[in-house]
Amino acid sequence: MRKLLLALAALTLSGCGYNDFQRLDEGVTAAWSEVLNNYQRRADLIPNLVATVQGAADFEKSTLVELTNARASVGAIKATPELVNDPEAFARFQAAQTQMTSALSRLLAVAENYPQLTATKEFGELRAELAGAENRIAVARGRYIKAVQEYNILARSFPTNLTAMLFGYKTKANFTVENEKAIAAPPKVDFSKPAAK
Repeated sequence: MRKLLLALAALTLSGCGYNDFQRLDEGVTAAWSEVLNNYQRRADLIPNLVATVQGAADFEKSTLVELTNARASVGAIKATPELVNDPEAFARFQAAQTQMTSALSRLLAVAENYPQLTATKEFGELRAELAGAENRIAVARGRYIKAVQEYNILARSFPTNLTAMLFGYKTKANFTVENEKAIAAPPKVDFSKPAAK
């Protein structure tokens, strides 16, 4: 009888998913670290970019101030591994990173109006480094999204959801699109207007 109870307990525990939660939680933490690493790499490029752009005569100062403020707001957020367990903190982190991306995009767009700046070797190298950083961020975010998906499926599936409730495992926050409705709407194209010359 005792052997039967031990065998039943072993089967029950092996199917509870506790070890899977540990493995997937570590996967989410590792993927999150990669995301943070790549965001930090991008943030580290900002002072060099600002210094290079400031050298351009009469460059629009408001654009530089906006970028500097965006970097400061990103730096003010404590991006710890626990952030993925707090949806509001995660949303603030994502909003700050979106603000940084937007400020960088505006700076690069405005820089196009300064051919003497865009022709410099330093600006070209920084722009290439930023493009590489953005690509690495996209890859890291993709890995994080996949890791969170696997974890959240485990946390919500039966019977492992019982283990999640018992041990307090909650679903983790994931990246979202800021304005999903805007992306879902097809672009409006009007061929009836002649092209500007």
